[in-house]
Amino acid sequence: MKISYNWLKQFIKIDWKSEETAALLTDLGLEVEVVEKYQSIKGGLEGVVIGHVLTCVQHPDADRLKITTVDIGTGTPIQVVCGVSNVGAGQKVPVATIGTELYDKEGNAFTIKKGKIRGQESHGMICAEDELGLGESHDGIMILDDSLVPGTAAATVFKIENDEVFEIGLTPNRADAMSHLGTARDLRAGLLQNGVSVELITPSVSNFRVDKRTLKIDIDVKEPKLAPRYCGVTISGIEVKPSPAWLQNRLKSIGLNPKNNIVDVTNYVLHELGQPLHAFDAAKINGKVVVQTLATGTKFTTLDDVERELHEEDLMICDEKGPLCIAGVFGGKKSGVSESTSTIFLESAYFNPVSIRKTAKRHQLNTDASFRFERGIDPNITEYALKRAALLIQEVAGGEITSDVVNVYPKKIEDFNVFLNFKNVNKIIGQEIPKDTIKKILVSLDIKVNSVSDAGLGLTIPAYRVDVQREIDVIEELLRVYGYNNIAFSNKLNATVFNAPRNEDYKIQNVISSQLNSQGFHEMMANSLTTANYVTLSDQLNPTNNVTMLNPLSADLSTMRQSLLFSGLEAVSYNINRKNADLKLFEFGKTYHNYLAGYEEKKHLSLLLTGNRNQENWTGTLKTSDFFLFKGYVLGILSRLGIDKLQTKPVELDVFAEGISLVVGNDTIVSLGVVKKVILKHFGIKQEVFYADFNWDLILKKISTKIKYTEIPKYPEVRRDLALLLDQTVSYESLYNLARQTEKGLLKNIDLFDVYEGQNLPEGKKSYALSFTIQDNAKTLTDAQIDKIMSKLQKNFETEVGAVLR
Repeated sequence: MKISYNWLKQFIKIDWKSEETAALLTDLGLEVEVVEKYQSIKGGLEGVVIGHVLTCVQHPDADRLKITTVDIGTGTPIQVVCGVSNVGAGQKVPVATIGTELYDKEGNAFTIKKGKIRGQESHGMICAEDELGLGESHDGIMILDDSLVPGTAAATVFKIENDEVFEIGLTPNRADAMSHLGTARDLRAGLLQNGVSVELITPSVSNFRVDKRTLKIDIDVKEPKLAPRYCGVTISGIEVKPSPAWLQNRLKSIGLNPKNNIVDVTNYVLHELGQPLHAFDAAKINGKVVVQTLATGTKFTTLDDVERELHEEDLMICDEKGPLCIAGVFGGKKSGVSESTSTIFLESAYFNPVSIRKTAKRHQLNTDASFRFERGIDPNITEYALKRAALLIQEVAGGEITSDVVNVYPKKIEDFNVFLNFKNVNKIIGQEIPKDTIKKILVSLDIKVNSVSDAGLGLTIPAYRVDVQREIDVIEELLRVYGYNNIAFSNKLNATVFNAPRNEDYKIQNVISSQLNSQGFHEMMANSLTTANYVTLSDQLNPTNNVTMLNPLSADLSTMRQSLLFSGLEAVSYNINRKNADLKLFEFGKTYHNYLAGYEEKKHLSLLLTGNRNQENWTGTLKTSDFFLFKGYVLGILSRLGIDKLQTKPVELDVFAEGISLVVGNDTIVSLGVVKKVILKHFGIKQEVFYADFNWDLILKKISTKIKYTEIPKYPEVRRDLALLLDQTVSYESLYNLARQTEKGLLKNIDLFDVYEGQNLPEGKKSYALSFTIQDNAKTLTDAQIDKIMSKLQKNFETEVGAVLR
């Protein structure tokens, strides 16, 4: 939100520097993010002065150029070569002196320099309207009032406005501060707390009167719950034209482009008082104004020339023939003010915030009006703002007020009543605040004190403070005005030690996070909201199980995710597109499902690996990450959790081109593998990506809290190797399990250290070289014992899997 300091000073007479005011506003909770300089004319016409043309003769070498001598108030006239026909002796003109920076229509600066034009020196430039940014005309130079004194700064003649604009990062709950009046109210309270007594000056509407009652338009509010208050008035005989400079400057200072005097006034009052208004061309209203909803599917074309389909809950401003405007959100093309408009119906209303919010989201429209209506505006300012706008329209567009103000307000919106307990104030704030100070702050915030007792205060909160409806809200108001910086710090730090079980989820999660970080993985946190289309990438994800948002921010954030894979691939794609292709990512997150039995959340841990396993360096070659490296990371996690009795089976998830599932008992706790290329293509990924999905809820149930340890063995271990010729279908896992079954006591470790396939081997065969570590913790093994174990292993390999010793 942008707030003009000059505009703010119309409400509060203050001579503070902008930096001081910005600091106070920030302390009050209206965080000023930046203070920008604003000039109604870029550059402020600095260096441009009033000149008096003393002589004007034809250039000897150019028919279209003239040589002038100009008095610019320095005592010594300067020579300026001018290329326009309307320059002449005796004129008062604007002159850009040497060193002046002017700006073209695109905002690009150019500097006036001393130079020669066709052999004649020129020491400045006599300017046209468009060259100074004062208009669009380039027909000739500007000829000014003859009474002006040479040397006078052009900025004073043309009343260039210099302003400072506060960019305020307003929190969504502060609907009351979304205007210059609202900001001024807070500023007044802050100034009073700092010992500066100021008056809040509001625009007067005492001059409002009905000139003639010749154009009454009746109002029929059929949805009073959606439009609790609706006001309107007609103004006739107006002239639609550009707004005066002061009005345009106010709007430009806060980043708005002026349209015409009628629209500009409605925008002005919106940002002045926080009350959105809308002006209809009264000649285009058939009969009365009807505030109602219409059938779903009704077509309506808005001001942006887009035809929209209405919803049955959209509140519409209609006449007796059809819709004119989406209430509180966007105007209609057919009823808008145009250059030919001579009579208007001016609307000021209070609409139900929930209704406006839903409509704006439904049509993906975010306007200044909907931004305020959907947060809750002041229902008691409606008629006042209407009269204020009507008077301004008369000022800038002429015309007469040709009807009484119609004010449809069947049920008054009541203020909020709250009892404030002094003990609770001191308890929450942590410091005793004098009772007189509390009352002073409350009064400065327009909070009425109805009753006073030793226990506390009975309060009435204005209806426009929609964020202050409870005692705790009032305490927050007291604290922000009293000043967070005025609360003393305690010298004592209190902490509560929580004795959580060792297998508490967050503890286990921290252990695994630390392990993955030490292995080079980076934790990511993706949005749980995603696009509904991702479920189509897997036949095992059902669109009917999507948890959809009622009012999505966009189509890309409309659904709760059913899988962590796709948000992970978004992160992979984002990084690859920024030349970061070697990735190790993990995420703890939830998936969301809508089953027949109800909604369900499931927690997962996902791992993603892609690119090279090491960085390029002179000591070795690059190695691409592979499945076995990835599987090692997965097994390392399970080993750290004490889950080691694992079985493997082919992966069942269809997002994998190939992979395995790790099973404990009858439960699949991890699925891992290579992501299908067709899915990677959807995200623009052209390199192999490995993905693992841990069922974290199941894993937490499998974790053992027992600490396992073994003593360091006293006796030596022995290694023996076997080279086996095997069928291609025999897996290392089957050899590993067979060896464990053959020797359960003394066989400590099994390792596959060489695999060979190719020449000199029979077709359909491969060679595995296995190492076996044998050790007895009670004594030194003899050769006979070792040979017996190895013979037994060899025999079982031969009989069970058809192995041949090489």
